Amino acid sequence: MPVNNRIAEFHDDMTEWRRDFHAHPEIKFEEHRTAARVAEMLQSWGIEVHTGIAGTGVVGVLRGTGSSGRAIGLRADMDALPMDEEGNPPYRSQNPGRMHACGHDGHTTMLLGAARYLAETRNFDGTVNFIFQPAEEGGAGARIMIEEGLFDRFPCDTVWGIHNAPHMPAGTIGVRPGPLMAGADQAFLTVKGKGAHAARPHDGIDPIAVGVQLYQGIQTVVSRNVDPLKSAVVTVAQFHAGTANNVIPHTAELKLSIRTFDEDVRSLVEQRIRALCEGVGTAFGCEVEVEYRRGYSPVINPEETAGIVGDVAEQVVGAEKVERDTTPIMASEDFAFMLAERPGAFLWLGGGAPGKDYGLHHPMYDFNDEVLPVGASFWAKLVETQMPRG
Repeated sequence: MPVNNRIAEFHDDMTEWRRDFHAHPEIKFEEHRTAARVAEMLQSWGIEVHTGIAGTGVVGVLRGTGSSGRAIGLRADMDALPMDEEGNPPYRSQNPGRMHACGHDGHTTMLLGAARYLAETRNFDGTVNFIFQPAEEGGAGARIMIEEGLFDRFPCDTVWGIHNAPHMPAGTIGVRPGPLMAGADQAFLTVKGKGAHAARPHDGIDPIAVGVQLYQGIQTVVSRNVDPLKSAVVTVAQFHAGTANNVIPHTAELKLSIRTFDEDVRSLVEQRIRALCEGVGTAFGCEVEVEYRRGYSPVINPEETAGIVGDVAEQVVGAEKVERDTTPIMASEDFAFMLAERPGAFLWLGGGAPGKDYGLHHPMYDFNDEVLPVGASFWAKLVETQMPRG
């Protein structure tokens, strides 16, 4: 089953848009050029535009034919990552230390493609809110848009999101009821030891030795506390201590990333990390300070809306290319904040291609432009089936 014919006709235009965004990446809350470009295109197609939400967020409002009060929200994130691009496409990043390594340039483009088509045809009865969100990468832009009245100003019966998936074949669509992506928390541990000369360790309390014990103990938080049939990941991603080879430092710092799908497991992991820090600190006669930050919640799709995604996807790509029970992953997404406010679903759009086997957040990653009309067609079909005329 092919993509929408009209959308396929402007595939080249979409490719040009996507590569322009790729060449001019902007990180969280700095998406000024991107937001201006999005607003300009929406306005050129006769779509009502609202800017400045969560700083650089943009919402386009399009009303179809008929008098229905139904409304749907379609969301795309716009921000890039603070990293350098190592690939050399003709549209390589022109902003040092900035790169679209997660494909948000493609997400923005696919929603723009759907907006252009729907503005031309208006073959639906209701209102579409095109939500272009800033700061997905660590800035919780979705939460801030909500706090600034997103769903009060732009009512939505449902809200939907797409993420590209280079680990899946191009043109496939994956969804599942229940957890799709994990919640993400952080913990910052500061060991407050006692500095000393390296030749007189008995005069101090070595925070590195304490930190090593903490690291080893953290490895048991999941393996010896969490139900083996449930999932969790606790990673010590940074360990900082010392400035010279003849000085026992006064402090050491460990920085952790915690991923969970289940709220009970999430609370258990926090409890065990805090208890471990208290116990190890007591054993070594020092204090271990814990700063625990709850981050993005798990992305959990309701069964009904996940089924809607599967049904619409089959109309766009065919049943053989739809995974209705795709494997969840431990990465996180702030679209979870939107799903906590409105029913809807989050889905994967496969973008894997020969020679483009780099994963998300890799310095060589590049969105596969061949799937742009697939994503745009999915958005269009979702609108037309959820808010049909007549």
